[in-house]
Amino acid sequence: MSLLFEPLALRDVTVPNRVWMAPMCQYSAPAEGLDTGAPGEWHFQHLASRAAGGTGLILTEATAVSPEGRISPWDLGLWNDRQTAAFRRITSFLRELGTVPGIQLAHAGRKASAHRPWDASSGSLSADHPLAWRTLAPSESAFGTMTAPDGLTVEQIGVVVRQFAQAAERALAAGFQVVEVHGAHGYLVHEFLSPYSNHRTDAYGGSLQNRMRFALEVTEAVRAVWPDEVPVFFRVSATDWLDEGGWTADETVLLAKELQARGVDLLDVSTGGNVPDVRIPVEPNYQVPFAARVRNEAGLATAAVGLITDPHQAAQILASGEADAVLLGRELLRDPYWARRAATTLGHDLPKLDQYARA
Repeated sequence: MSLLFEPLALRDVTVPNRVWMAPMCQYSAPAEGLDTGAPGEWHFQHLASRAAGGTGLILTEATAVSPEGRISPWDLGLWNDRQTAAFRRITSFLRELGTVPGIQLAHAGRKASAHRPWDASSGSLSADHPLAWRTLAPSESAFGTMTAPDGLTVEQIGVVVRQFAQAAERALAAGFQVVEVHGAHGYLVHEFLSPYSNHRTDAYGGSLQNRMRFALEVTEAVRAVWPDEVPVFFRVSATDWLDEGGWTADETVLLAKELQARGVDLLDVSTGGNVPDVRIPVEPNYQVPFAARVRNEAGLATAAVGLITDPHQAAQILASGEADAVLLGRELLRDPYWARRAATTLGHDLPKLDQYARA
C-alpha cells in the first residue's frame, strides 16, 4: 500500500492520509465593517469541497494575527470573536467530513497593505487609499517597489509575539486541530530570519541566533497556549535562492532543530518569496530536496510542496523517505477531488460519501 493513503499520527491527532492542502490566499474576506477579516460563504465552499474530495488535512490560507498583519485588506484574520465564530462553522464541517482542519497564522510584514493579485494595480496600496496602512518590518527596507516599512521597535516585537499567541488561542476556540506559524515567503517571520531583509544591529539582527530569535519567540508563545496533545507546524522558505546574503538551506536545518526543541512537530518546507525577481529553478519536485534534508539531518517530520501534481510522483516522495506528507496547492484548485482520484489510481479506497456513491 502507498504511504500516501496511510494515516499519520502527530501527537494525539491522526490525519487520515498524507494528501494535504497547502494554504492559498483567496483575498475574499470583507475589507470593512464588523465582519472584516472573517471567512464567509466563499471560504466555506472552498475548504469544504476539498474536504469532500478526500484531502486528509486542510490548512487555511495565511490568516493575519492583527489588522496590519494582512497581506491585503481582503485577507482573513483572527483577532476578534466574530472571526472566531465564523471559523467554527467551517472547522465543524471539515471534521464531520473526516478532514483535519489546520490554520496558518501570519503577519505580512513589509509585504502588507497590498492590492489583490488580480486587481489592475499591483504592489502596495497608495498612501491615500482608504484601506491602506503603514507596514512594519525588521528594518526599513522595502520589498522591491512596494512602500518602505517602519522598523519595529523591541516593544513592538513583543506586541506581535503576543498577537500570535492570542490568535492561536482563538484558533483553538474555533475548532482547529493544527496551528502553523507562517515563517516563509518573505513575510514578517521570514524577514527576520534572512540577512537580505534583516539589517538590525540589536538582539534581533546580525548573527544567525539573533535572526532566529523572533521566529523562536513566536513559536514558543504559540506552543505555550496550544495544548500539548495537539501539533504545531512551522512553514519555512528553506532558501532565498541567493548565492550569498540570503537565508540558506544550511540555516534551515539549524532552525529546524531549534524549532523541534520548542515543540514543533512538522516543518512545511517551501522556498523563496523574500527577494524580488530572483531566479528560481521551478520544476516538479524542485523543493523536495530541502524537505528531505530537514527530515534526514534534523530528524523532524516534513511536508513537501511545489509542483506535485501526479499520484505516482506524490507516492514516490513518501516512499523514498524525502517527506512525511505532501502539500498540494494549485493542483487542488484545479481538482478539489484529487485525493479521491489519486486513491483510485493507486488502488486505495477512501471513505465514500453516500450522496456521491452513484458516481
